[in-house]
Amino acid sequence: MGTPLRTVALVLVLGILGGCTSDAPAKPPPSTTPGVVDPTDFSLGPVNPSASGDAAVSVSTVARHLDIPWGLTFLPDGSALVTERRTLRILRIGPGRAANGSLTVTPVTKISEATADNEGGLLGIAASPRFALDQTVYIYYTTDIDNRIAKLKLNERPRPIVTGIPRGGIHDGGRLAFGPDGYLYATTGEASLTDAAQDLNNLGGKVLRMTVDGKPPPGNPFRGSLVWSYGHRNPEGMDWDADGNMYVAEIGQAVWDELNVIRPGGNYGWPRVEGIGNNPKYIDPVVAWHPEVGVSAGVAVVGGTAIVTCLRGQRIYLVGVEGVGKQEAEQQAGSRPSEGAGPDTLGVRWRPSAGVTKQPAEALTMKYGRLRTAIKAPDGSVWLTTSNRDGRNPNGPTVEDDRILRLMLRPVAAPGPR
Repeated sequence: MGTPLRTVALVLVLGILGGCTSDAPAKPPPSTTPGVVDPTDFSLGPVNPSASGDAAVSVSTVARHLDIPWGLTFLPDGSALVTERRTLRILRIGPGRAANGSLTVTPVTKISEATADNEGGLLGIAASPRFALDQTVYIYYTTDIDNRIAKLKLNERPRPIVTGIPRGGIHDGGRLAFGPDGYLYATTGEASLTDAAQDLNNLGGKVLRMTVDGKPPPGNPFRGSLVWSYGHRNPEGMDWDADGNMYVAEIGQAVWDELNVIRPGGNYGWPRVEGIGNNPKYIDPVVAWHPEVGVSAGVAVVGGTAIVTCLRGQRIYLVGVEGVGKQEAEQQAGSRPSEGAGPDTLGVRWRPSAGVTKQPAEALTMKYGRLRTAIKAPDGSVWLTTSNRDGRNPNGPTVEDDRILRLMLRPVAAPGPR
């Protein structure tokens, strides 16, 4: 985060338009029964070849008629588990197929210990790396008193391993994922308690790193603490590239949403700053978006491209991150300052000094509505979830919502000689 909030008059203007968050709530529509759809691809063709990603995207629908699908995780047999935030259910997608060839959607369990409240409810889910042996997943959910992380065997009740994460009507965070080091990571929101993000004794507004029993593992930057990074507002997306660099998609307030590269012990500035501001006290995002085109909620990194999903912006961005690893290594070694950003182009800023050298390209714009989760699948595709039944899409849900989409990236051939 970077732009000093007190110096940005735009906060007032956008705050009036968007409310206290960049994704203001409304009354949710009724839910429907889960189902499946055909696997026909919808090809968008090449995105802007001058922008980062240099890719074409194709999309097929995996499941339809879900109710605010939020967390996604894949199992060893190729099936996936998805959480529904409001119904508190866990559903299994596949691996079997219906008579029409589509993947089956099967209810697995309901987490009655959770409470659905505005942005809270049943959120993240991550399968144990040893799932074939221990049949265990980890879930992040809201209760009447807090947000918590629990172990769950699918035929048993959840066993909390981390409690006391602040809960609020908004800003609950909630993503879970196992990192390349084998430890469990979680993103937490500050639950509208803005001071929590800078308080190292508070679990809100953080990225957490823990053992499978919810304890601080070796290598955490603050002794005896789960905190991996801090100064976050409402981070909801998380992934790693092939070099182990960690990316987090974060929802800002009224000026900038962010894609951050996470450093152990890093301070990302909230609530003191927002966006790219070149303040040496805080780590700037590598890309920032205005809420009208952003509200970045999910990220999946495939090769040299970070796929960032947007709620209010109702699109994805393809961010070329091939150079991020080298720049991060130089910055952490102190040989390169964190400074410089591209222009504010169509509501987007990016940092060449951080390794993002091309303008991020957008795709799927206004095609599927609000896009939240992005998770890499074992076959190299990326699964996305929509959030059109939460009352925040001004056009309302379609008859197919909510959906899980399967996205594939394809390199675009360079134009030949004329």
